[in-house]
Amino acid sequence: MYHGPVADDKLHEECGVFGIYGKEGMDISRTTYYGLYALQHRGQESAGIAVAAGGKIKYYKQMGLVSEVFDDSILESLEGCISCGHVRYSTIGDSHVINSQPLVVKYRNGSLAMAHNGSLVNADKLRGELEQEGVIFQTTVDSEVIANLVARKDRGDILEAVLETMDCVRGAYALIIMTGDKLIGVRDPNGIRPLSIGRKDGFYMLSSESCAFDTVGAKLLRDVEPGEIVVIDREGIRSFYYHGPRTNNLCVFEFIYFGRPDSVMAGKNIYMARRRAGVNLYRECPADADIVISVPDSGTAAAIGYSEASGIPFMEGLVKNRYVGRTFIQPRQRQREISVALKLNVLGDMVKGKRVVMVDDSIVRGTTSRNLVRMLKNAGAVEVHFRVSSPPVQHPCYFGIDTPTRENLVGANLSVEEIRDKIEADSLGYLSLEGLLEAVGESTGYCHACFSGNYPIEK
Repeated sequence: MYHGPVADDKLHEECGVFGIYGKEGMDISRTTYYGLYALQHRGQESAGIAVAAGGKIKYYKQMGLVSEVFDDSILESLEGCISCGHVRYSTIGDSHVINSQPLVVKYRNGSLAMAHNGSLVNADKLRGELEQEGVIFQTTVDSEVIANLVARKDRGDILEAVLETMDCVRGAYALIIMTGDKLIGVRDPNGIRPLSIGRKDGFYMLSSESCAFDTVGAKLLRDVEPGEIVVIDREGIRSFYYHGPRTNNLCVFEFIYFGRPDSVMAGKNIYMARRRAGVNLYRECPADADIVISVPDSGTAAAIGYSEASGIPFMEGLVKNRYVGRTFIQPRQRQREISVALKLNVLGDMVKGKRVVMVDDSIVRGTTSRNLVRMLKNAGAVEVHFRVSSPPVQHPCYFGIDTPTRENLVGANLSVEEIRDKIEADSLGYLSLEGLLEAVGESTGYCHACFSGNYPIEK
C-alpha cells in the first residue's frame, strides 16, 4: 500500500540503508528486514532487500512500509550470505516502484546491488553525458547514475571503480554496494549523510543509523569516515580513502529531526543533543509560562531540556496518533486542517487556563504551527509561546533533503515577528545557530546550509 504525499510540515530525509556480510545459513534477509524496520523513519514510500549467494543476486522491492512489502514467504526466498537493504522517501525521482532501491544491475563483471542515501548536485550533467554515449536509464533517480559509473569503470577491480566514480560525482552520498562476494560502504568526502559500522557474532553490518544495530543485537563500532570506502569480504574488513580533500560536514538536521533519538552519530547521542538544545533555547528565549509541552515526538527532548532549564513543569499537552506515520493520504484542499488533527490532539484539561510554551524542532512553511496554536487556544490556553530548537530554515537543501523552494520557506521570506503573527502565537523564539552547534558539539563539522546558506559543495 502506497502512503501518498507527505502531509506534515517538516523537512524529509531521503533514505535509510542497511547491509550485512554474513555466512551461509544465516537468516540474513530477516535480520535485514528488522534493520530496515528500525530505519523506517527515514523513508516510508518503498522498501527493498537484495541478497547475494553463490555469486548471484536476488532481490525484492515494492512501494509501501517494510512491514507491508515483506512477508515470511518473501523473506524465506531471499537466502544468501550478503545483503543490501533500503527504505526510501523520494526527493529526486518520481515516487514509483521503478525508482525503489536497491538498484540491481548486471554488467560485464557480474552483478551489483546498490542502496543510496543522498543526492548528487551534478546528476543531470552526468546523466546527459552518459546518454550521449548510448547509456539507457531505467529510472529517474541519480542513484542509477552512480551505479552506471561504477559498472562502466569496473575493469576487474571494484575498489578502483568506486574511487574513479568518486572523482566524477559531486554531492552527498552514503552508499552500500553489494557484489557477489563483497559488501562495500562508501561515504562522500564531505561526510554529509551518515553511515556507520556494526558487528555481531564476528559479522559486519552497515547502517544509516546505529539504532538498527541495537534492534538486531549488534554493536556499533564506529562511523564510516568522510571519503572512506569500507570493503567487507572473506578477508575481513578493510578501509581505503578517497585521495581528494575530505571534510566533516554531517547534516546537522540529523540531530534536530531526522535521526532517531536513540541513535549515536559522530560519537554523540541524538537525544542528549536535542535535550541540550532545549536548555540553550531557554537561555536564549525565556518565557513566563505555566507549562512546557512539546510537538511530539521530535520536539520532546528539547521541551524536556527547556523545562529543566526554566523550572517550568513539562506536561503532555499534545497526544500523537501512533497509527499515523510520517506519511498518509493527504486530505483534499477543503479538508486541509484535518491533516493536523489526524496526527495530534490537545489534552484540553492540561492546557485550559494555562500559559503554554510549545517546543518544536523546526518551522518550515508555518501552516502546521498555526494550526497547533489555534488548537491550543480553542482548548482554552490563555497564551501560547512557540519555541523552536533550531534556527529559521532560510535556504533549500541540495543534498538529499526534501526542502521546499525558497519561496515556500517561511523563514526565508518573513521576519521572526512576521512569522509569529502568521502562526498566531503570543511570542516566538528560535535557537541561534551558535546555540545549536554548542548543543550538538562543535568539535565535529556540520553542514548547516539550510540555516546559514554556507554550502559545503557549490550547486
